[in-house]
Formats: sequence, structure tokens, C-alpha cells
Amino acid sequence: MNDDLFGSATPAGRSQRRTAAATADPGGYSAKDIEVLEGLEPVRRRPGMYIGGTDESAMHHLAAEILDNAMDEAVAGHASFIEVSLEADNHLAIRDNGRGIPVDPHPKFRNLSALEVILTTLHSGGKFGGKAYETSGGLHGVGSSVVNALSESLEVEVARDRVLWRQSYVRGKPTTRLTNAGPVQNRRGTLIRFRPDREIFGDAAFSAARLYRLCRSKAYLFRGVEIRWSCDPALIAAKDETPAQAVLHFPGGLRDSLGADINGAATVLPIWAGEADLPAGPGGERPGRIEWALACMENDEGFLHSYCNTVPTPQGGTHEAGFRGALLKGVRAWGEQRGNRRAAQITAEDLLGPLAAKFSLFLRDPQFQGQTKEKLTSPEASRLVETALRDRFDHFLAGDPATADNLLAFVIERAEERLRRRELKDTPRKSATRRLRLPGKLADCTVEDAGRTEIFLVEGDSAGGSAKQARDRATQAVLPLRGKILNVASASADKLRQNQELKDLIEALGCGVGERFDRARLRYGRVIIMTDADVDGAHIASLLMTFFYRELPELIRHGHVYLAQPPLYRLTQGAKSIYAMDDVDLTRKQRQFKIGTKVEISRFKGLGEMPPAALKATTMDPQTRTLLKVLTRPEDRARTSDLVESLMGRRPELRFQFIQERARTVADVDV
Repeated sequence: MNDDLFGSATPAGRSQRRTAAATADPGGYSAKDIEVLEGLEPVRRRPGMYIGGTDESAMHHLAAEILDNAMDEAVAGHASFIEVSLEADNHLAIRDNGRGIPVDPHPKFRNLSALEVILTTLHSGGKFGGKAYETSGGLHGVGSSVVNALSESLEVEVARDRVLWRQSYVRGKPTTRLTNAGPVQNRRGTLIRFRPDREIFGDAAFSAARLYRLCRSKAYLFRGVEIRWSCDPALIAAKDETPAQAVLHFPGGLRDSLGADINGAATVLPIWAGEADLPAGPGGERPGRIEWALACMENDEGFLHSYCNTVPTPQGGTHEAGFRGALLKGVRAWGEQRGNRRAAQITAEDLLGPLAAKFSLFLRDPQFQGQTKEKLTSPEASRLVETALRDRFDHFLAGDPATADNLLAFVIERAEERLRRRELKDTPRKSATRRLRLPGKLADCTVEDAGRTEIFLVEGDSAGGSAKQARDRATQAVLPLRGKILNVASASADKLRQNQELKDLIEALGCGVGERFDRARLRYGRVIIMTDADVDGAHIASLLMTFFYRELPELIRHGHVYLAQPPLYRLTQGAKSIYAMDDVDLTRKQRQFKIGTKVEISRFKGLGEMPPAALKATTMDPQTRTLLKVLTRPEDRARTSDLVESLMGRRPELRFQFIQERARTVADVDV
């Protein structure tokens, strides 16, 4: 080593080098550049981490957090009513008649009241130890403090021990001390009145209709509570049927809710509702309970709406797995008891496809995925729910053999139809006298004119759920596929025939393959591949295009196959949101905002994370979307065939050669 170039190898020399490097650092990056955010400042800097964004949908999470706290008091048996009032200037007030937030000095922060600690400190609350609340929807401990941080103003009143206490906040910071407002005789509980910060949410405003639906769903979920709704009439949109005042109380709970949803539609299994305690643990304590209402529909598409501690879980989770397992095992066991050997062929698809169900779990210390609590991840929930529900379901079937036999026969019929489709492979369009039993998880459209319809092929149930909510039910169908489909360019004929995902796809299209192909029987005018805007999504799209190129080339030749173009980023400033397709587009779109202004950038991890309204506006609405048509030119037939064989075929050395030759110019490759 040359000491003239690198300095002495002695400790003194190394010390000199470190000193020189520090003093010569041109970037000026030092300890003073390390920023420490305290209190609620992280929430205001990055609100999307706590409530999912800064749009109108995210703003309604604030209302849900405060309402959830009031519901926790009701579920715990300490409150009998909740008042929700939407006022002018976007103020929302929520009051309960529960115990009231504690106002005595906190033992750890003796100069602060417990109320102020809860409203100004993340991860504080009475729901971690399990003593104040057996079950709770706010176990993350950030609800009230996040609402406070993101509110332009917040006022709180607490009535405890016949004394009324008040305190005010602005953007998370107290502007007054906790004040004794005098004695009260006939009042107890907590009132929180707040206005979301316009610096965070821009011109976004609470929707009276959305808040009313939220209150209504909470009243259904806990039949012991009465929710008193009121709203400034000026805030109700024209033709909106939302009442200015209403008292929401549903003694029938989920049964009433499901009955309103199915609205008298024909059922194989009439509404069955009930509740049960979860099985006790080793110490004899019950970890919670479940409530449910379900019906098996004769003709209509089913659904499952699940909740945990009155919080909606649209992405499902472990409790849904237990719910499905209990029903499927119960029907199979009933078939075995009746000596019906065909019951063994029943799958979850056969039973759960036509099932309309609402299911509510009350669980101690639940674990959710993310701050917005859209998916339950508690590992024990699956076993607890399956055990509790299976016992009640078995008793229900045994107590009404006629209904149980009718349900079994219906489900076996669906299973046999599924097996027949597997044999025949072709699915005709439904006739006027018989409704088609659709393959897989296909959500079909209602229009029968193929020229006016389209089908979206999406990856997984999560993306499928968002697409089903965003679609036009009249003309747009959705078929979720499980992960990456079979690569038909490298698979054997036997594997192709045995692949269920491809069978479902062929059945849904209705035109057949090979010698049975008939384009006149194609059930949709457009076949749209809609995958995530990332590398995995591109791979899945490539596999699907390979399938169509090899097995259904006529669909490509006649312009039936398209690629959807979902965005990868959302840029938000106040109430304004725009979308970017990729990193290059992101850089270009950022220039549309004023220099120096704050722009919130969200990266979608997948279609399942996009709000249905955003997915519709950017990717599915024919008026606003962009589609790429998949075409092959006759003059390029040989080149296209060679390219597909190189990239997707059975010889990995061709792919390796392609990567070596094109790695430096991959952005310029025309595929």
C-alpha cells in the first residue's frame, strides 16, 4: 500500500484520515441534520401512514375512530346511546353516555391529566391491558390522538362523577387547561367535537350519506346501542334520502341487516342468525363471542361482510377462514351422516359462492394488518371461530333435517355442475329459463350482447374484490385468478388440461379451445388483462398473453384482447389527486404542482389496495381509462413466434442469451 496516497497505516495516521474526511465533507451531512419528531408531529408530517391518505375517504377514518371509541363503551356495557351530529363548516360531534375519559392525573405524566395524555400521545389508551375493555375496535391506541393531530380544532367535554370538564386543542396542541366547568346532574360520558384540518385535507368535506351509513352499520352490529343521528339539512345533497334526524336501533341486529340486503330474494337456506361464545381458554376465560346471519341464495351472487369488534374488515382475515371452514365441514359432515357419498366432492366454491352472510366477531386483543384495520391477522381467530360456529351449525342442521337436506342437495348439484363443466369445458350463455352456474369466482355481467360486454382478468381475491366494486355490473364481468397462471409455452398438454385456473378462464369465455373453438360463442367483446403495475403484474400479464397467443390466437387476431393500464402512484395536494403510471410519469406529474407546495405521494402495492372509486376512474371506466390492444402483425408472425419461444419456452438458455444481449437496452426492447 502506498502511504503517500492512503496515509499512514498507524493508528495516528488513521485518526488523521478520519479527521480530514470529516472536515472535507462537501455534503455537510452531520448530527445537526438528524431530525427527531416529537409528540404528534409524525402524524401531521405523514398522515397517510396512520389513516391511509389525505383524501375524503381517509378523512372519514377520523369519524370512524371516534365512533369506534364510543361503540367500545357501548359493547362493554357502559353506554346505551351515542349521538352523532354533523354540523355546518364540517364540524362533527360524537357523544356517548359511557364512563367518560378519565381526567385525574396520569401516574407516569403527573403534570398531565389522563385525558390530555390520550389526546396528545400515540399508543396510549385503556385498551392494551384488557381490564377496562374486554373487546375493543381501537387496540392500536392511536385513534383519538391521530384525530386530534389532524384536526384544525378539537373540543372535548367529559362528564364524570357529576362534574363537567372541558379542554380545547388546535392541531393536536392544547390551547386551554383542563377546566372544571361545574356540576352536572343528569349527564355522563364523553363528547368530542372536531373539524378536520384544511391544511391536511384541503376542501374535502364529510359526506352526510356516508356518515349515516356508518352509523347505521354500527347500530346493526351491536343491537344493544341506540345511535341518535342529526345533520344540518343544508349538508344533505339533492336527491339524497339521508334523513336530517334519525334514531337507529335494531333489536334484530345482523338478521335485520341481511334481510334488508337480500330484500326478499329467493333462498335455498332462509336467514339463519345466531350468536355464540368463543371456546374458553385454559384458565376458563372466554376470549370473546361471535354473531352471524347468513342465507343461501337460489339465484343471486353471494357475499360475505365481516367485522371484528364492530370494525369492518373488507380484506377478510383469519376470522373469515374459520367462518368458511365451519360451514364447509358442517355440510360435508351432514352429508356423511345422511349416507350421501357425493358430499365428499363438495368444495368451498360450491357452498360459499351463493352464500350471503354477515359475520361479527368480538375478540379480546385482536391483531389487524395496518392502521386502518381492514384485515384481521390474529392467528387464534380461525380456530376459535370455527369451533364456536361449527357446534351451532351442526345443531342447526340436525334440528331441521328438511332444510338441511335441501341445502345439501343444492350444494351437491352445484358440485356436480362444476365437475360436468370440467368434463365438457364449454359454458353456454345463460338462457331465459335457467341461470348459469358460473365457473370459479366469476362475477358476471347482466347484458347478454357480447359486443357490449367485457371481462377483466385480475390477480387474486383482493384485486377481484376491488374490481367487483368498481365495475359496471351491466357490461363488465370480473374473474379473479389465483397468482401466476400456468406457463402454457413450457407446460405439457396434461398439465394444461388439469390446470383449474385455465379451465375456469376457458369456461368463462365460452368459445372453447382447439377443435372446439368457435368465436361466435365468445361471451365478451373485450378480454382485458388487469394486473398490478409492477414487475409481478407484468409477469402475470405476460403469462396470460402467452396463453391467448398459443391457445386462443383468434381472439388476438380479431382484436379482443387488451391490457389495462392501472397507475402505480397517486399524488395528492389538498383535495386534488392525480395519478402516475410509472417513475417517469411520476416525475412529469410532479411538475404540475406548484414548487414549494406539499405533495403527498402514495405508491399502490396492488390493485387490491386501490379504493374502488380510484380503480374505476383510472382503469375501468371506458370514459377515462387507457387500454392497450394486444395485436400480432402477419408480417411479423415468425419473429413473434421466435420471441415467445425464447422468453416463455422450455429452453432457459434462450432466455439467458436474450438477457445478456438486451440487458443494457432493455428499455428499448419492443415486445
